[in-house]
Amino acid sequence: MNFLCHVNWRYCLIFLLFFNFYNLRAQSDLLLWYKQAAKNWNEALPIGNGRLGAMVYGGVQKDIIQLNEESLVGGSNFDNTNPQAGQHIDEIRRLLLAGDNDKAHELAKQYLLATPADFRSYQTLGNIYLDFAHEGPVASYRRSLNLEEAISEVSYSVNGVRYKREYFISAPQNVMVIRLSSDKARGLSFKATLSRQYDATVQAEGQGMLLMQGQLVDLPSESMGPGGLHMKFAAALRIIPQGGEMHSLNNTVIVTDADEALLIFTAATDYDLSQLNFNRDIDPYDISKKLIRQAESYSFERLKQNHLADYQPYFKRVSLHLGNEDNQNLPTDVRLQRVKEGKADLGLVSLYFQYGRYLLLSSSRAPGVLPANLQGIWNEHFEAPWKSDYHTNINVQMNYWPADVTNLSETVRPYVEFVDRLRVPGRITAQKMYKAKGWTIHHATDVFGKSGIISGIHWGTSPLSGVWLCLNLWEN
Repeated sequence: MNFLCHVNWRYCLIFLLFFNFYNLRAQSDLLLWYKQAAKNWNEALPIGNGRLGAMVYGGVQKDIIQLNEESLVGGSNFDNTNPQAGQHIDEIRRLLLAGDNDKAHELAKQYLLATPADFRSYQTLGNIYLDFAHEGPVASYRRSLNLEEAISEVSYSVNGVRYKREYFISAPQNVMVIRLSSDKARGLSFKATLSRQYDATVQAEGQGMLLMQGQLVDLPSESMGPGGLHMKFAAALRIIPQGGEMHSLNNTVIVTDADEALLIFTAATDYDLSQLNFNRDIDPYDISKKLIRQAESYSFERLKQNHLADYQPYFKRVSLHLGNEDNQNLPTDVRLQRVKEGKADLGLVSLYFQYGRYLLLSSSRAPGVLPANLQGIWNEHFEAPWKSDYHTNINVQMNYWPADVTNLSETVRPYVEFVDRLRVPGRITAQKMYKAKGWTIHHATDVFGKSGIISGIHWGTSPLSGVWLCLNLWEN
């Protein structure tokens, strides 16, 4: 992701651990803000509650909110341990000890590499598109993300009318909340569309409710495993306007001449962490509708208050003040460019530090049950870079190195639970591959707990990754 610079987000935290300047002084505005909408996904602003994630683009005529649910991953649960490994491991060891690395490598590729040798990707859930009936020049545009509140905002004026959008994902209510408003009576008209490119249908249910139902359909693949009808998922978008008229058709709701509108979104899958697999007793469709019904009984202000009361006690535990915070009147991208040109901006450093805490808190906590993956929780692809998986040979551990020292210990719980579950498939692999007791895992895994050697012998073997996972637990 590229929200402040072209680096992996976990380094936002790791790099800044070298700054040990904590004190109890109140930190000034913790705001990422811009004078233009995002041109692409890398420039969009992330929000999340550990389970649901969204990237907010903030376009004027068309806004895009890209959606994620933590467990929506292709594939299924099966043992990918090479069944011939146990018969050949002693021979491979002898060759290595004799210095015949080339022969050992050839045998390892044949007999140790997982079957199949890869797995499937974490996927985007889809998008919400908001189309607005604006005509005329746009003035005073501002897009922001308030780290202290975990709320993103977009505001601008068209023909003297001021428009505002507010976005957050509530952990207590387990939904995303969007409020659209204008300062002119009956001044808000828009079209809301819920969409996913593959494996899903979206239809209106009554007035103001869009429901998505889907199931991942994986084709058989020699490199990634058996095909079939795999994980089920669902999503729901509820639109509640104040005033005006509303009409629903197919995957779209049209609102005209409203004073404001409240949008509530949620999603679910039938993934079951306790089984490291999908569970057909779980109905994501019913879960999504139930969460919407519960959330829509609250006003926007109550939803916001509940969200802040839950989020802020975590985030406000740490204040970092380095001085020189005179540049807050400059957009974040301008400040970053000035730093690239050699200008000092200690306020941007402390903002960067808090942004790292924000990302971890937004991608690894209840109501989520899975740890932060390679991209936290935010991914726009059906086939993500490196599958957006769990690289157990360093990357997932790196996500959590800063958790305790930045006073976010609760974010480690999903990591602990996931590592605990990996012991089950890991015992099978330890016995079948190495004729050993205990458990092991290699350099990468997915939500189904694959424990064989994935993708390549050189980088993929890493048989002590399980120990490395547990080192985090011991140090914590």
